[in-house]
Amino acid sequence: MSRLKFILLFVVVVVSLITFDFASTQAKVISLNRYILPGERVFPEGIAYQPKTKDFFVSSTTDGTIFRGNLQQESAEVFLPGGADGRTTAIGLKVDDKGRLFVAGGNTGQIFVYNTHSGELLGQFKNQKASTFINDVAISPNGEAYFTDSSDPTLYKVSINEANEIQFEAWLDFTGTSLEYQSGFNLNGIAASNDGKYLIVVQSNTGKLFRIDIDSKQVTEIDLGGERLTNGDGILLSRGKKQILYVVRNQQKLIVKVELEEDFSRGTVVSSTTDPSLAYPTTIAQVRKQLLVVNSQFDKRGSGLTAELPFTVSSISSP
Repeated sequence: MSRLKFILLFVVVVVSLITFDFASTQAKVISLNRYILPGERVFPEGIAYQPKTKDFFVSSTTDGTIFRGNLQQESAEVFLPGGADGRTTAIGLKVDDKGRLFVAGGNTGQIFVYNTHSGELLGQFKNQKASTFINDVAISPNGEAYFTDSSDPTLYKVSINEANEIQFEAWLDFTGTSLEYQSGFNLNGIAASNDGKYLIVVQSNTGKLFRIDIDSKQVTEIDLGGERLTNGDGILLSRGKKQILYVVRNQQKLIVKVELEEDFSRGTVVSSTTDPSLAYPTTIAQVRKQLLVVNSQFDKRGSGLTAELPFTVSSISSP
């Protein structure tokens, strides 16, 4: 065999081995249909996925613990211990492309920002509202984070200035807009459009979707043709060619697929999907053609009730 042929054969073998190893890793990731959260009183709520590391973060409503898992590992680990920094509960989560983790603090009225590599607390905010429930967060393409409040008609914004300082503000008061707060749980899930023009929010108690124009702060109800997505919790705006919005209806154990028009003024409910593994699902994150779904088991919380252990995150195919 000539030297050239030997070199070519060697290259082919190496490439084949690399390809096989990559395919095996991908198969391993896809084959995991659930991820385990350690602890007997977790009652998780939020999830955030970090594509660069294939890590995901999950929040505990019980004590504010933040878990970190990886797509290639069945069990997650404690990333931020509960109670640290005054974080006694944690709800919605999102991570940006700079490795910053944004955490909603529920009825404590707090917002936290952490470094996902070191766990360092980068910023912390607490509102002074008597009734508050900072619930979910979305990050717009320019890096600004927006937080919903389910009890008070306020939308909060977190931004990072040129000096890399984190700034917090009560950005929008819904009083007098088409989004009227009522008794019960109001705004919940939130998503930002890919072009950075709009925010999409779901109002849990009415089942309505709303579009918020970021520049003008104009609030418009999205016409769903009479459909109502009551108990709408976490939402996800898919990054595909079509404007597809996934809405988790927690009590119904459903993931609803809504096809939205280009300007987000109208939407059509395409399907409602469930899975045997879902246990009072709250929030979702997208990993390629899969959805990571948090199983909160909130219906198993309280006196005389027992949660089914372990607490988990399901991995299911996107509807």
